[in-house]
Amino acid sequence: MRAVITGATSGIGKEMAVYLSQLGYDLILTGRSQKHLEQMQKALPTGVEIIALDLSEDRAPFQLYDFCKDKQVDVLVNNAGYGLFGTFDQIDLEDELHMLNVNIRALHILTKLFLRDFKKRNRGRILNVASSAGFLSGSLLSSYYASKNYVVRLTLAIYEELRRAHSKVTVSLLCPGPVDTNFNNRAGVQFSMPPASPKKVARYGIDGALQGKLILIPGMGVRLGVFASRFVPHKMMSAITYEIQKKKLK
Repeated sequence: MRAVITGATSGIGKEMAVYLSQLGYDLILTGRSQKHLEQMQKALPTGVEIIALDLSEDRAPFQLYDFCKDKQVDVLVNNAGYGLFGTFDQIDLEDELHMLNVNIRALHILTKLFLRDFKKRNRGRILNVASSAGFLSGSLLSSYYASKNYVVRLTLAIYEELRRAHSKVTVSLLCPGPVDTNFNNRAGVQFSMPPASPKKVARYGIDGALQGKLILIPGMGVRLGVFASRFVPHKMMSAITYEIQKKKLK
């Protein structure tokens, strides 16, 4: 058994690598830091191959797929992603495009390429890491929220296509709330509510994906929040989200 994990050097991705290795999976890990990847390669109990890539670069998703395509991958975890905080007009456009390349473009490419292989073999699991933000609009993190909405809608659509085709391939969607990772440091904000443990979120996501479940929202409070948001008018929900995000300013 072999799993590919993007964004594997810290946070949820690192904890997923640890857990899948404990479950007996050989791993192919990618992230930007060669040093951190090498440390994980030495520390994990199963076979680990590494490839340092920046998925914001145009060729990087294709390089990762080419590295993996002949290695009988069973599980793809699209975990890499980050956010940028600020009003839409003030966020640097180049920074934003790099973020969208990681959050949307790389995930889209890898999902498509691996899904084609999985469907030919009629087995395989894809876990796309989104966020509870994927069900909302999010002022002050507008592009991040929008990118996670893309991941949510894409994954839901693929799930239905696979169901209609009676395929044994599964696709799952992990949508946590705040998690104690490096996300806030990179976005330049602080938590406005207690964060979840990345270890617990990672294990919840992997367990659900291996069971073929579609929507995975760890934490009863987050699940209730996502459910309740369906009944709130869009303008009101945007105003509420703005007030929540404003509290994150450092």
